[in-house]
Amino acid sequence: MHGSIPSGAAQLGRTIRTQAGVVRGEPRDAGGVLAFKGIPYAAPPVGPLRWRAPRPPTPWTGVRDALAFGPASLSSLENDPRPGPRSEDCLTLNVWTAAKKADEKRPVMVWIHGGGFQFGSSANPATDGSLLAAKGVIVVSFNYRLSISGFLAHPELDAEAPSGNYGLQDQLAALRWVQANIAAFGGDPDNVTLFGESAGAMAVGILMASPLARGLFHKAIGESGAFWDGRHGPLQNFEEARARGLAFTRRQGNASIAALRAMPAEQLNAAAPWSFERDHVTQAFSPNIDHHGVPDVPARRFLRGEQMHIPLLAGWNSAEEFPFMSQSLPAHSAQGFRAAAEAMFGKERLAECLNIYPADTDAQARASAAALTGDMVVGEQCWQWLRLHRSRTRAPVYGYHFNYTSPYTPIASHVTEIPFVFGTLTPQRVIGSTTPPAEADRALAQTIMSYWANFATRGDPNGPGLPPWPAYDESDVVQILGNAIEARPNPQADRFAFIGSFRADGALPMRWREEM
Repeated sequence: MHGSIPSGAAQLGRTIRTQAGVVRGEPRDAGGVLAFKGIPYAAPPVGPLRWRAPRPPTPWTGVRDALAFGPASLSSLENDPRPGPRSEDCLTLNVWTAAKKADEKRPVMVWIHGGGFQFGSSANPATDGSLLAAKGVIVVSFNYRLSISGFLAHPELDAEAPSGNYGLQDQLAALRWVQANIAAFGGDPDNVTLFGESAGAMAVGILMASPLARGLFHKAIGESGAFWDGRHGPLQNFEEARARGLAFTRRQGNASIAALRAMPAEQLNAAAPWSFERDHVTQAFSPNIDHHGVPDVPARRFLRGEQMHIPLLAGWNSAEEFPFMSQSLPAHSAQGFRAAAEAMFGKERLAECLNIYPADTDAQARASAAALTGDMVVGEQCWQWLRLHRSRTRAPVYGYHFNYTSPYTPIASHVTEIPFVFGTLTPQRVIGSTTPPAEADRALAQTIMSYWANFATRGDPNGPGLPPWPAYDESDVVQILGNAIEARPNPQADRFAFIGSFRADGALPMRWREEM
C-alpha cells in the first residue's frame, strides 16, 4: 500500500496531487519530460525542529508551483564557490518523468548528491534529470541537511531521540516520500534504485546496511564511494561523535542545545567550517555510529551479511585522488614518503608497500602518494563493497572502472563521470576543463545512461547494442568505461588487496586516527 493517491489511467500533466497537496511543474520539454522542482518532502527543520528527525511536510491548499529548485543546505566548505540559494529550510526534492499516464509504473532512480556531507546541492546542472528520464526511468533528487545541521551528535540530544545522523534521516524521509507519492508521477514504488556519487554513494552503502532503510529501495548504484571509510580509518564511532559535539558546545561558551537552537543558522554554520585539508570522515560533522540507523561500521555489516540483499552496481574512477591531494601522505621527497608509509603500514610491511607504491625517486613518490590517496579515500572501499556483497548475497553485482579521457575530460578524476551518467555533459570544472564535449563524449554518455537505466529497470545493465558487461565474481573482472568499453581484470587489484589486508572484522585500523 503506497499512499492513497488515485492513479488509474489518467493523462499525466503539469499538475499532480501529492499527499501534502497539488503541485504544478514545468511543461514537457522537447524530450517529453515533465520536471517538478522544490517539492517539500518534510517540514522545515528550523527552530525547535533543528536537530530533530524530519517531520512530514505541512499540507497546503490550492496549487503549489514546483518550478524552481529549493535552497540547498548551508555549506560548511570554507569559501564555497558554488552559486545558488542556501538555507536551513532545505528539505525539498525534484522529480523528472516522461510518463504519459499515472499507471505506467516506470522504474524510479533516486539520486543522492555528494560533497563530503559538508556541501553540495540537488540543483547542480550536471545532475539535471531530464535526459536520463527520457530513457524511460523517473529521476528524483533531493537536498538534505549537511555538516553541523545534519550530523551533530550530543548527549543532550540523545535524551530526546538518537542523535547524530539527521542528514541520513532526511534521506530516509525522501525515500518514504517516494514510496507514498511516486505512483502519481507514473513511477513504480516497488522498483526504486538508490544511486549517488562520493558522499552520495557512501550514503547508499550506509543505507544498504541500515535496518531503517529496508523496503525503501530495491537496487543500488554507487559511484566512487561505499562505506564512509577514510585515510584515518572508519567513520566516527558513538563516543567520538559525541565528543565532537560536546567540544563544539564548549567552544560556544558551554551553550545548551536550547541556546544553539536559538542561534541564527548562518552563525551556527560559520562556527563549524571545514576545508579539504581535513578528513571529512573523522574530522568533521558527518555520519557516525548512532546505534540506531547506523548500528555498526557499515563494512562490518556487509561482512556479516546484514545488509540488504539487492542488486548492486558500483565502481570508481582512475584518478580519484585529484580533489584530495591535500590529505595525501607527505610526498615532497622519496625519503619523506617512505617514512610516512612506514609509520602508517608498519616496518614489517614497508617492502610490500613500496613494491606496490614505489618511491625510488621523488617523482615516483609523488605518483605513488597520489595513487594511494585515491585508493584510500575511494577506490579500495568500492572494491570491498563489490567483493563483500557478492560473497554474502545471491543478488547480481556489477563493477566498473571509469578511465575515460578526452579534451572534454582530460583526467578521469573524482566526479568526472557524473555528466556522462546524466547525459548533461556540463563543463568539467573540478579538473579545470571548460572544453566543450565532442561526438565521442556524447556517445559514451548514451552508453553509460543506457547501462544505468537498464540496471534500474531490471537489475542488469546489459541491453541491445551495448558492449556486454559480465556480472562481478571472484575473477575480479570489471567493466572498463573508457575510450574502449570492455570487461577486464581490475587494474588496481594489487593496490586494493594491500590496503584491504589491514581491515580487521571489516574495519580499517583505528590506530590510523592517532598515528596519522
